[in-house]
Amino acid sequence: MTDTEPHHTSSFPDENRVSQRLNALRAGVLGANDGIVSIAALLVGVVAAKPTPGVILTAAVAGIASGALSMGVGEYVSVSSQRDAEKAQLDRERQWHAHRPEWELEQLAKLHMETGMSEETAWAAAREQTAFDPLGAHARAHLGIDPDELVNPWHAAFASLFAFTLGGLFPLLTAILAPAGLKVPLTFAVVAVALAISGLVSARLGHAPRMRAIARNVMGGSLAMVITYGIGSFVGIHV
Repeated sequence: MTDTEPHHTSSFPDENRVSQRLNALRAGVLGANDGIVSIAALLVGVVAAKPTPGVILTAAVAGIASGALSMGVGEYVSVSSQRDAEKAQLDRERQWHAHRPEWELEQLAKLHMETGMSEETAWAAAREQTAFDPLGAHARAHLGIDPDELVNPWHAAFASLFAFTLGGLFPLLTAILAPAGLKVPLTFAVVAVALAISGLVSARLGHAPRMRAIARNVMGGSLAMVITYGIGSFVGIHV
């Protein structure tokens, strides 16, 4: 055994855990980003109308509660639909393997050949995989589904719900605690920092360019706040 073997072996469990949690991480990042932008845009619009502190707090709490529940339910429904579709595809694969195993073996060999394997190697691999796990081998190669790692709607729902709530707390605390004349500029500043962090996290999870993700998050959130601030100012003056 070489010195490098323990390092490679110990890395596999970490990679598997990241793969299993990727769906929840995606929902969490999306929920946090939505919570930051939605609540900040709501509050700067309300603050622009110059309400009482009680109105600001009520609007913020109502916005966070409704937004978090909406995100959680939406993620649950969306991911449940995806999971149901994956299960249906796996059920069809089971039926096909039961009624036409030779055809399934041939299709698996052809899929291997499309990846660059020689015909002899592809058939040998297909036979070995079919003998070990016929459904799993074909599901991964043909459907892109791992039967052992189906998406979990509850993980996505709770991750989105809690992340939205956490994201919404940044503009909420700023709008409530900041002095009257500084509520809007401080909210803009705090939200810009929070969105930059959210963009950085999403870029790292997706192995994407960081500056592009940060700029997209900050610019999009700032535009939303500017528009709602203008609408709030207009309504506050004319109502």
